[in-house]
Amino acid sequence: MITTSLPQRDERTVAVENASYRWAYVFLSFGLLVLAAYRSFMNHESPWDLLLLTILGGGVGTAYQGWHRVLSRHWVVTSLLAVAAAAVLGALIVWFRR
Repeated sequence: MITTSLPQRDERTVAVENASYRWAYVFLSFGLLVLAAYRSFMNHESPWDLLLLTILGGGVGTAYQGWHRVLSRHWVVTSLLAVAAAAVLGALIVWFRR
């Protein structure tokens, strides 16, 4: 019988796992955004289902962090600025598509 020893779970292992989850989330989120943009601009289809998946994915992580009280004031300010910039960019896209 062949036995293999598993690496012990220490802080480094947990940090590497969390970093891999972050990269996977970023890849999936931006992939969904690219697909939504392609569907909207090239196929003239409604992309709301893909955009909703992207928004809910971010909402789940935010809710979990908020539940465990790890969100900072800096995070709140940055998030509000990002939402404002996205709203302005969205309004400009709608305005110039007319």
